[in-house]
Amino acid sequence: MVIFQIIVAILLIGVILLQQQGSGLGTSWGGSGTSYHTRQGLEKLLFRFTIILVIVFVGLAVWALL
Repeated sequence: MVIFQIIVAILLIGVILLQQQGSGLGTSWGGSGTSYHTRQGLEKLLFRFTIILVIVFVGLAVWALL
């Protein structure tokens, strides 16, 4: 079970790192972050895959407690 959690965690880290941020760190350092856009194509797929991986990871963690 721990192996599955490690695999899911590594996949989750990879998917999060692949997601693009339009402004990078600019908004963190006081830049204007007023541009909004909708997710399309690969960005939408990565976003949904991230949500699925988070649900699987939390599910495995809860299952490990039982």
